[in-house]
Amino acid sequence: MLVFNNTNAQPLTFFLTGIPGLKAAQVWISIPFCLMYVIALSGNSMILFVVLREQSLHEPMYYFLSMLSATDLGLSLCTLSTTLGVFWFEAREINLNACIAQMFFLHGFTFMESGVLLAMAFDRFVAICDPLRYTTILTNARIGQIGMSMLIRNVAVMLPVVLFVKRLSFCKSMVLSHSYCYHVDLIQLSCTDNRINSILGLFALFSTTGFDCPCILLSYVLIIRSVLSIASAEEQRKAFNTCISHISAVAIFYIPLISLSLVHRYGHSAPQFVHTIMANVFLLIPPVLNPIIYSVKTKQIRKAIIKVLIPKQVQM
Repeated sequence: MLVFNNTNAQPLTFFLTGIPGLKAAQVWISIPFCLMYVIALSGNSMILFVVLREQSLHEPMYYFLSMLSATDLGLSLCTLSTTLGVFWFEAREINLNACIAQMFFLHGFTFMESGVLLAMAFDRFVAICDPLRYTTILTNARIGQIGMSMLIRNVAVMLPVVLFVKRLSFCKSMVLSHSYCYHVDLIQLSCTDNRINSILGLFALFSTTGFDCPCILLSYVLIIRSVLSIASAEEQRKAFNTCISHISAVAIFYIPLISLSLVHRYGHSAPQFVHTIMANVFLLIPPVLNPIIYSVKTKQIRKAIIKVLIPKQVQM
C-alpha cells in the first residue's frame, strides 16, 4: 500500500467535495450560498463600522457585539474561497498545509464565537443582576482582557490539534467530504493511529463550547431568578427584552451545531448531499443571521445603521 507522509518534499494534495450527486446543479445551488456570503460579509462589516464610528455605541455590550461580528467575518472568509471555488470552478485541489491552515481558522473562529457568546452572557448578567457596578466591572481594560483570554484559549487548544495532524501519514482516498477542511474529516483519511488526534479534537471541543454552553445556561438561570424578583411586570419585560438578541444569537449558534452532530451520528440513511448541504448552510447561519437580529432588535444599532445609509440631508 502506498503511504503518503507529509514530511516528504512534495506536499500532499487533497480533493474537496462539492455536492455529491448534484454536480450538474452545483452552479445554481451556489447562488444562494453566494448571497449568504454577501449578506454575512456586508452585515457584519456594517456592524463593525457603526460600532467603531458612533461614539454612543462605545459601551461594553457593543464592544462584545463588534467582537461577535469580527468573529463571524473570519468564519465566513475562511471558507469563502474553497466553497465557491469548488461550486463555480471545480477547484477541488488543496495541499495539506493550506488545508491545516483553513482547519485551524475554521475551528478557531467557531470556538471564538462560543467564547464571545459567553462574554456577552456575562455582560447581560452584570447589567441585570448588578447594574450599579456595571461600568466599574466591565471597564475597557477588562473587556480587552476578556477578548485576549479568548484568543489565547483558542490558540492553546488548536495548536496541539494542528501539530498532531502534521504527524499523520495518509494512504487512503485523498477525497474530503466537504468543500472545506474539517478536522474529523481529515484525520479519518489517515492510515496511521489517529486516536491521539481524536482525543485532542474532543478536548478542544469540550474545553471551549463544552465549557461555554453550561456557563451561558447558568448565567440565564441567575438572570431569570433576578428578573422574577422584580415586582413590576413592566420592568421584568424591559429586562428580558435586553436579552432577546443574545438569546437568539446563542440559539442560532448552538442549535445548528448540535443538529449537525446528530445528523452525522444518526442520519446514515440520508443521502450524502443532504449532509453536505446542511454542513455548508449551518456554518453560514450565525454569520448571516447575527447582524440581522441585532439590527432589527437593537434600537441603537438600527439607528446608527440608518444614520450611515441615509444621510441627514436626505432624511430632512
